Amino acid sequence: MKYQLTIVSLLVLTFFNCNNDDYIAVLEPTSNYVEGEEFLTGPLGVNSTSANAFGFEINGLSFQQQATFASGNSLFNQTWVSSPASTTGRDGLGPTFNARACATCHFKDGRGFPLINGTNSNGFLMRISLDGQDANGDANPVPGYGLQLQDLANNGIPYETKINVNYQIINGTYADGSEYQLQKPIYTFQEEQFGSLAGVNTSPRVAQQTIGLGLISALPDIEIIKFEDINDSDNDGISGRANFVYNYETNTTALGKYGWKANAPSLKQQIAGAFHGDMGLTTSIFSEQNCPSPQQDCFDAPNGGTPEVTDSQLDKVLFYQAHLAVPNRRNYLDEDVQQGRVLFTELNCIGCHAINQTTGTDAESEFLENITIKPYSDFLLHDMGDDLADNRNDFNANGNEWRTQPLWGIGLIETVNNHTNLLHDGRARNIEEAILWHGGEAETIKQNFKNLSAQKRQQLIDFVNSL
Repeated sequence: MKYQLTIVSLLVLTFFNCNNDDYIAVLEPTSNYVEGEEFLTGPLGVNSTSANAFGFEINGLSFQQQATFASGNSLFNQTWVSSPASTTGRDGLGPTFNARACATCHFKDGRGFPLINGTNSNGFLMRISLDGQDANGDANPVPGYGLQLQDLANNGIPYETKINVNYQIINGTYADGSEYQLQKPIYTFQEEQFGSLAGVNTSPRVAQQTIGLGLISALPDIEIIKFEDINDSDNDGISGRANFVYNYETNTTALGKYGWKANAPSLKQQIAGAFHGDMGLTTSIFSEQNCPSPQQDCFDAPNGGTPEVTDSQLDKVLFYQAHLAVPNRRNYLDEDVQQGRVLFTELNCIGCHAINQTTGTDAESEFLENITIKPYSDFLLHDMGDDLADNRNDFNANGNEWRTQPLWGIGLIETVNNHTNLLHDGRARNIEEAILWHGGEAETIKQNFKNLSAQKRQQLIDFVNSL
């Protein structure tokens, strides 16, 4: 590591954060250092490089708020069971579902795994639809299956289908002659219980880490819309646009912020949608059982109450998710990391992975108000090219468009979740492969990355890993 050490750090002096289980050396800023760049969420970040790095609450919560956070944490991690059950506070699972707990997909509040044949889902799901849109602008459900495939079911209830994946290997070469290899997933269905799925629109998804969600919720619309350049008026090849979606709680159209295609307008709806689609649990927002006709056994199965997740439970999970802290950056004074940050800007990766948005006063708590954040995302839709296309519309998002994924925490996914798989379906096995899959609006940037020397490519990757 190419740190510039002060006399103090040579004496092994360190500082310690009360939410942190890691000591951090005091280092002298290098010439490229930008004051405060390590604090991705201002004063709300935590210093941790442990396997629990995504699980801390933000600083400052009152004793009562900490209790609410802990209750939400418990609900997030608890396993739901089918009805009827003696544990009435957590029954109602299914009848068909993908996971038994929120933490099944977001283990330690982190990122899910891509599909592994022959195993139950651990953060992977498959969205489906027919062409066109419903009355709310949402995707058209597939008869017999709805909008998401459930590969698990309670006893006596048929699951919907099983999903398999195989990989096509794609070989490539950098400008310097070194070679790389990508893997393209090809999905197939087996044991379709309610009719053929041939020809339906599909979109594989892997669960994202859940840090910083309350700060995204607190962003005023203008802090996202300000990055729009629909007609590429500055001629940089980037033309992001917002997704406007249906808010099922207020029955209005609103700016989409969450999900791989920015198809959820609020954190509450995102959570309620996961309860409904992933675990088959009803809420006051999505109150109907997830049993599309002709799934009669599913429809006739006993439920766990109306709704199965009470408003009190939903609000506690919402508070918990909204107040998960973002880890501060690591290794930010390393010379290669600093050079990588310069390259990140020079290549215009920052054109989509944007920083310096400020939250407003419409937040889940006062602690999330008026905070300048560096999510490394503009939260807009971008055409990512045909190679990443799912060819499935999602409100205003077309089949080539994806919301820019926030990069905060990306370098800790391996520590927290024991893998480095990235992108919407986990096809990229590391940051390098994720960059190489970029196309569409990012095609020029990708080609410029491929033209860099091996040293500079690694510097850019080191910078992203520091986030």
